Amino acid sequence: MSNKEYSLEAAYDPQSRYDDLSRFEPEFWKKKKLEDLNKEEWELLCDGCGKCCLNKLEIKGKIKFTNTRCRFLDCQNCLCKIYNRRFEKVPDCRDIDLAAIREKPRWLPKTCAYWLLDNGFDLPDWHPLKTGRADSVHKAGMSLKDKDTVSETGIEDYENYIIDWPDL
Repeated sequence: MSNKEYSLEAAYDPQSRYDDLSRFEPEFWKKKKLEDLNKEEWELLCDGCGKCCLNKLEIKGKIKFTNTRCRFLDCQNCLCKIYNRRFEKVPDCRDIDLAAIREKPRWLPKTCAYWLLDNGFDLPDWHPLKTGRADSVHKAGMSLKDKDTVSETGIEDYENYIIDWPDL
């Protein structure tokens, strides 16, 4: 099945996650450890940048990001087209759990809310939990939207695609 045959699994409005934040304790991410978050709070931490969907290489014990992205990432909204089936369709897709966040060497971007909070930092001012807007990550230029990326389909020499963006 070609990549062109995939579209987002269901109509999804990313803003819907942030429309009623009054259901949550204000600034819950400052008051709870990651281990203590419920599933909904955990999911709200994801800013929707799409950077975890970039392919990476480990070279001499360091993670190098490439500008090649998973073939199922929709770069217009930085959402996975097959989110509910991602582990079935992409065997090396990683779940963002505590083990992944704490893995060495670090493979999540420097701007990842999970990594930031686990390492004692606050969320950046552009994070949707602070702005109440799902698109604030895009407006701040912190997502893959409008970045020079290519689909991994057909890529063989990932070394030729290594990038050194400051937010990675």
